[in-house]
Amino acid sequence: MFEAGSPRGMIAVDKMGAKVLFLDPVTFETQVVLDGFPRTVHELLVVPETDLAYVPIYGEGIHGRNPNPGHLLCVIDLKTRTHVGDIDLRPLSGPHTLKLGPDGLIYITCENSAVVAVIDRSTNKVVDAINSGSTNGHRLIISPDGQRLYTENEEDATVSVIDLPKRKLLGKIATPHALAGIAISADGNTVVAVDDEEPALFLIDTKSEQVTRTVRLEGAPKPAQIARYSPDNSVIGVTSVQGDTVSLIDPSFREQTAIKVGHQPMDMAFRGDEMFVACQGDGSVHVVDIPARRVKYRFQAGTGCESLGFF
Repeated sequence: MFEAGSPRGMIAVDKMGAKVLFLDPVTFETQVVLDGFPRTVHELLVVPETDLAYVPIYGEGIHGRNPNPGHLLCVIDLKTRTHVGDIDLRPLSGPHTLKLGPDGLIYITCENSAVVAVIDRSTNKVVDAINSGSTNGHRLIISPDGQRLYTENEEDATVSVIDLPKRKLLGKIATPHALAGIAISADGNTVVAVDDEEPALFLIDTKSEQVTRTVRLEGAPKPAQIARYSPDNSVIGVTSVQGDTVSLIDPSFREQTAIKVGHQPMDMAFRGDEMFVACQGDGSVHVVDIPARRVKYRFQAGTGCESLGFF
């Protein structure tokens, strides 16, 4: 299991409460509440090296039903714990998942615009927009070598493949069912696409660009939502927002354990041998002991957090 130093702080995106929270990383007490955001805050990118975090304003709706999409990316100062500004993405809208590329740029899906926006952090400006091939492009992942970007296109049942250096859509990979989440292995050889119709994962070989294996989620009664590798890639967490479970899976996909957590678990954050699971349905955060494969602690944070991070 990977090693981690003591974090300075913890940040949580309270999607249901439309707030951003700062928590004590030891006691988990809420220390600072930032509010006044348009609806609604969704995901999170933490960049500890610059003491900044970024939180998209997705809009008032949900995926597939977002008639008044947002167009802002909020900038949060981790040192002062304040909302210091916004990046205006217009005319692009519906921003959701964002990742920091190896080139230092931020890449973010803009669902309603069917593009991946490219943001220069030095100017806080959109410098490009890459066709994602789908207005259902919701989440994205970047290959470790920075050569490819993949979006999962929920209802389309496809994964878009983008040449990142050329900022060009290369094509789409068909999957058997609609999708809900995406992750990529440390070697970049396997894209993990989460089945939105059954409790399963589709494993995609990035060389052949084909689904080569379907992995059933044992003990997960409902389809899953988000997949996330631990920082050392020794375990994969997969949350089932409908089934109130998180599955811990080894990178070979031979061993897995489903663990009951709170209502509507969403994204995860890792610290040492612990995994923190944000449950947006009841405002709880469950701390999973990864080696023991059990919940060791739970605490309340806001109305219902979707995303968590340490810095």
